[in-house]
Amino acid sequence: MNNSAARQVSSPSSSLPPTRWYDGLAQYQQRGIAHVLATVVAVNGSAPRALQSKMIVTLDACCDTLGGGSLEHDVTITARQLLNGELDPNESRGFKPLKEGKSKKAHEVRRDAVYAKHYPLGATLAQCCGGSVTVMFECFNVTPPMSLLVFGAGHVAAALMTILAELPCQVDWVDSRPEMFERYLTDDSAAVDGQVAYQLPPHIRPHIDEDPVDFVQPFIANSMKGTSARKGTQHFVLVMTHDHSLDFELVRATLDAYIKVDSEIGTEFDTEFDNAIPNSDNTISIDENSLPSTAYLGCISSATKAKRFRDRLLQRGYNEQIVDKLTMPIGLDVGGKEPMAVAISIAAQVLQLYNHL
Repeated sequence: MNNSAARQVSSPSSSLPPTRWYDGLAQYQQRGIAHVLATVVAVNGSAPRALQSKMIVTLDACCDTLGGGSLEHDVTITARQLLNGELDPNESRGFKPLKEGKSKKAHEVRRDAVYAKHYPLGATLAQCCGGSVTVMFECFNVTPPMSLLVFGAGHVAAALMTILAELPCQVDWVDSRPEMFERYLTDDSAAVDGQVAYQLPPHIRPHIDEDPVDFVQPFIANSMKGTSARKGTQHFVLVMTHDHSLDFELVRATLDAYIKVDSEIGTEFDTEFDNAIPNSDNTISIDENSLPSTAYLGCISSATKAKRFRDRLLQRGYNEQIVDKLTMPIGLDVGGKEPMAVAISIAAQVLQLYNHL
C-alpha cells in the first residue's frame, strides 16, 4: 500500500476550526497549537454576551464568539498580539505595544501569563449596548510543541507511542508494512474518503508508505522554517525500523537533508552578515538564538551497529562534523532492554533536549 498523500507531512492546523469553544480548546490543547482562551469575566450594563462567555483565538482561526462587532474584533487582535509577544501588559492602563530592547525571555514570561482588558462598549468601541465588559486572556502552547518523525512500528516504537500519546507533541509515524498498524484500526475499519480510522490520538498520525525515505526532506525543511527563538531542540527524527539497511538509508537521507538545508541557510546568513553594521571595535555581533537549530537524529542500535554505521558514513565521504549529528545508540542510559524500558529512555532523551536540560 502506497500512501502518496502521506509524504507531505501536513500541518495539524490545516482542517477547518471547530465551532464551539470547548471543542476548539480540546483540539488545540491536544495538538499543541498556540491559542488564547478569551473569557468575559465582568459585565456592567448591557453587553453582547453574558458573563463567562468564551471564545478561542489562534493565529489563523477563531472558535465561538463574544458577540461579534468591534468588541470581538479587538479581542481577536489582542489575542494574536499576545501570541506573537507584541504586547506589554500594564495593570493600570491595559495593554501597550512591547518596547524595543525587551528580551526574548521577557516575551515568553508575558505570553505565559494571564491578562485582563476592560472594554467600555459605548465610549471606546462605539457599540450601541452602552455597557462595559472585562475580558480575560489566557495563552496556551505559546512554546512550540515537539515534532517527531518516527520510522518503524515495532515493539519499541509502539511502546514509545504509549508515552507520546500523553505528551503535547506532533508525531508522524511511518512504516512500509500495513500489518504493523492493524492493531490500531477501529472496529469500523472501512476507509472514508481514502482515510483509514485508527485508535490513536489525533496528534499521532500513522503513514504507510513503501518508500519511507521520502518523508525525510520535507520534515527537515519544515523544521528549519519553523525554528523558534526558544532554546532546546524542537524537531526529532527517530529511526527504529526492522531493517538495518533501511535504517542506514534513512540516516543518510537525514544527513543529506542537513547538508542541503545548511547550505541554503548559510547562503541567507552570509547575505545578512555582509549587510550587518559593525560594532565600534569593528566586530560584528551574532545572536546565537537567531541561528536555526538542527533537528535531532537518533537511531536505535547496539554499540557494534553504531560503530559500523559511523565507519560506513565516513567511508562514503561524510565529514565528522556531520556524522557527529547522529545519536547512536539512541536514548539515555537508564538500564533495561524491554521495549517499554527502551521507549522510556528515548522519551527521556527527547524531553531533556526539548527542555534544554
